[in-house]
Amino acid sequence: MNDRKRLSKDVERQVKRMKKADKERHTVLAQTIFLGTLGLVFVLPVVAGAYLGRWLDGMVRGYSIRWTLSLLFLGVIAGGFNAYLMIRER
Repeated sequence: MNDRKRLSKDVERQVKRMKKADKERHTVLAQTIFLGTLGLVFVLPVVAGAYLGRWLDGMVRGYSIRWTLSLLFLGVIAGGFNAYLMIRER
């Protein structure tokens, strides 16, 4: 008798988990939007850093890519951190 109760509770628990998972299942559209947003969250700081660095390098006399490379690298770090926070939040 004890085995039947335990089996019954296990089955009920599994059914509840399956119903909850079915409710929370994300659609293809939702996953596509999430990935697109994740890409923008990563790419925008990189592009902004590159443009700002290029503009600052243009202000310097002579040939220089110091600011461009520095801010590009900073943009990659910031974008990666943003993407990490977004994934962790979900």
